[in-house]
Amino acid sequence: MSLTGFLSFLLIGALAGWLSGVIVKGSGFGALGNIIVGIVGAFIGGFAFGLLGISAHGILGQLIFATLGAILFMWLLRFVKK
Repeated sequence: MSLTGFLSFLLIGALAGWLSGVIVKGSGFGALGNIIVGIVGAFIGGFAFGLLGISAHGILGQLIFATLGAILFMWLLRFVKK
């Protein structure tokens, strides 16, 4: 992965973390926490959809996968927290 690809991955993950914090109200972890959740969610989303044989094309597709992964990760964190 090139430096540009890595930086775009981090940016998409950060944006996905912010979006997931907005979508899942009451489950935000603050700005930095949401960014970290988004980056982890980007990994989870890419992995989960890859297992299903679905691939993301373009920035919008990657953002959707990362956001869905971040929402799933937030749900898992909430479940473990209880």
